[in-house]
Amino acid sequence: MNQESGSQFTSELSNSLWNDTARPYPHDVTIQAHFRTQAERTPDAIALDYDGDAVTYRELDVRTNQLAHHLQALGVSHGDLVSVCLERSVDLIVSLLAVLKAGAAYVPLDPGYPEARLKFMLEDAGSRVLLTDDSSAANLPDFAVQVVNLDTERAAIEREPGEAPDTAGESDDLAYLNYTSGSTGRPKGVAVPHRAVLRLVCGTDYLQIDEGDRVAQASNVSFDAATFEVWGALLNGAVLVGVPRAVTLNPTGYAEFLRDQGIDALFVTTALFNQISREVPVAFASLRAVLFGGEAVDPRSVARVLDAGAPRRLLHVYGPTEGTTFSSWYEVEAVAPDAETVPIGYPLANTTLHVLDKSGQPVPVGDAGELHVGGDGLARGYWRRPELTEERFVPNPFVPQPGARLYRTGDRVRRRADGAIEFLGRYDHQVKMRGFRIELDEIASALLRLDMVGEAVVLCREDEPGDKRIVAYLTPADAQRRPTPRTLRDALARELPEYMLPTAFVVLDALPSNRVGKIDRSALPLPDRSATTTEAELVAPSTPVERQLVDIYAELFGVDAVSAADNFYDLGGYSLLATRIVGRIQDELGVTVPIETVFSQPEISALASQIEQILDTKGPGEGDDPIVPVPRDRPIPLSLSQERVLFLQELEESSLAYNFQATVRFRGHLDVVALERALSEILARHESFRTTFESREGSSEQIVHPPWEVRLPVEDLTGLGQADQDERLSAYLLDLFRTPFVLSQLPLVRWSLVQLGPRDHVLAHAEHHIIHDGWSYNVFLAELTALYRAHTRGEASPLPAPALQFRDFAHWQQRW
Repeated sequence: MNQESGSQFTSELSNSLWNDTARPYPHDVTIQAHFRTQAERTPDAIALDYDGDAVTYRELDVRTNQLAHHLQALGVSHGDLVSVCLERSVDLIVSLLAVLKAGAAYVPLDPGYPEARLKFMLEDAGSRVLLTDDSSAANLPDFAVQVVNLDTERAAIEREPGEAPDTAGESDDLAYLNYTSGSTGRPKGVAVPHRAVLRLVCGTDYLQIDEGDRVAQASNVSFDAATFEVWGALLNGAVLVGVPRAVTLNPTGYAEFLRDQGIDALFVTTALFNQISREVPVAFASLRAVLFGGEAVDPRSVARVLDAGAPRRLLHVYGPTEGTTFSSWYEVEAVAPDAETVPIGYPLANTTLHVLDKSGQPVPVGDAGELHVGGDGLARGYWRRPELTEERFVPNPFVPQPGARLYRTGDRVRRRADGAIEFLGRYDHQVKMRGFRIELDEIASALLRLDMVGEAVVLCREDEPGDKRIVAYLTPADAQRRPTPRTLRDALARELPEYMLPTAFVVLDALPSNRVGKIDRSALPLPDRSATTTEAELVAPSTPVERQLVDIYAELFGVDAVSAADNFYDLGGYSLLATRIVGRIQDELGVTVPIETVFSQPEISALASQIEQILDTKGPGEGDDPIVPVPRDRPIPLSLSQERVLFLQELEESSLAYNFQATVRFRGHLDVVALERALSEILARHESFRTTFESREGSSEQIVHPPWEVRLPVEDLTGLGQADQDERLSAYLLDLFRTPFVLSQLPLVRWSLVQLGPRDHVLAHAEHHIIHDGWSYNVFLAELTALYRAHTRGEASPLPAPALQFRDFAHWQQRW
């Protein structure tokens, strides 16, 4: 056997061993039949909890039976499709299960989608009935379909029998049709059978959901993660807890919701996971299991969560819609400091993963290949798209069962020696953004349908780590009339959902081409982030609120200058960025602004006007009185930001998530006494450095303590060689910075001095974020410099001004 054939044999053998995933699960029943068994076993247990509206399994069974009878009376029968256009609610869950009980399959529609997209889905699916309500119906297009409005027809539905309708069904029947982005310019429907759903949530190996567990339902129903949430809970006797949309867009509020609601299991998209990791890394500490996935992972975000207070199990999950939500999983217990990614892991039970070359043969371990998914989780194919189904769902040569198939994911991966799979990228122009799969060609097709556009190409760029953006490049159809980003975005918004809209539009005279005349994507220019994308003159802010908003927007959007007339969408805004804006407004202006206001008032000046109105409603004369000191002989209330930090720190007392660290290097003669006096004076000048925080009988207070004289502990490393000195310095600083603070005890700022040589010292500075922050640190540094120089020139220190280099050389921003 030669080396090449030996490698091939080893790869095939390894594939067989790694894909030995068969285990028993209810593979021969329908979703509704399995639910009926569960409802009979735990009739009085809570099934749904949506904003205080609790529904037992018995009540859910009756309500879904009634709606199923109502659908059958309208002619719905086995094999039909019923569209469901509802926001997250009890009615949504009732509708999904009722459609299945009627013998049909459901087609989830997002009420927030553009009218043109909803119309296409309704026409393409050929739905017999559409379920909706008053609020969701407002955005629906006119279409020849029977509409059932659950608000206006509720009384008639409740008169239907509460017993289960007589419907036949098999596990191979279609359960739902999920539309995803399509490379041809139109969405494509993925047809998922009952068996695939049962394989995902019953008798599996990655997560056991038990009766009574509380599972969060936070995903948009058009996002296939909802399949895991809804059926993972209801087919295992758990409680499905609805998460309001506003909560999911507020990391701090999300953390409070998860704790207050006693959530046990939660799925979040990688994008949201990254944001929560940055802002509230301890948010998941109370959970038993957190699953995250949907796009390439940032190892630093995972490390922050692990260090701040990890859930009992943290699972990185992966899977295309065609594989029914999840195809692989990897339990993350640690992240190496130099890790570039986190594996997508191993196949789920009753799922197979093959890494194959272009000829469909297994590649050696460590080599890159295309990931092919097999097993009972595969969809039936694409709705009314036989050619595409044949192209992507190919025969499976690794199993003897007739008709067995593999799904070609288009994902470029490699298998590690331990069998875990790592994601490397895509072979095509498909990307994942905020958990949604997006075909960039669909966006380009939508652009080309606009009369104002000549040529167009769309890229996903990540020019800065973690800053993934969709960028559209185009030429105008009329060189004399160049379309503006606002015009282009508004036109696309009539066809594409918000998550598919480009965050930047680059209008060029011509798209660059290579030698063979094709568009040279590598030559497309970087979008200019030094200025806004609007054509308006730079309008200076005219009010204090506008000035603060301009600064916030400039920082968060990463641009040099922002106009008061600039628009959130033109700057490249999207939902997760809006949550950061809302948080900063609350921190800096003390105003709670609903996230919808950022969307409905996209111009900075308009948003500022809304905030000013809120400030004006605080009461007559309020805010006009002169600012006077509050007496320090009594407890002082906390600000909103302090309340939030105190709550999260008390949630996980040992967390280091809010520790701030920095070091200052002195080169030259150092007067230690003068440095101690400078620090002592800063303590006397700034109460925040000598304040503690306590929670008593449901309320919180801050207590300001008298100043004290600073005496610096000194760690002398002068007698060590360079290598040993570096190692000891790192160990000393790490130990200092990893020591948690107790918010009810002084000090909440620590200083320590390390002597490296006669004219070389390091001042270590550690503080808790509740009393200070990174921006204020620069003020502290400037003040310390001035005070130190002043003390070295005075009578108490006759030494001349030292020739030193005062340098902030390392912000230890990484959260240990």
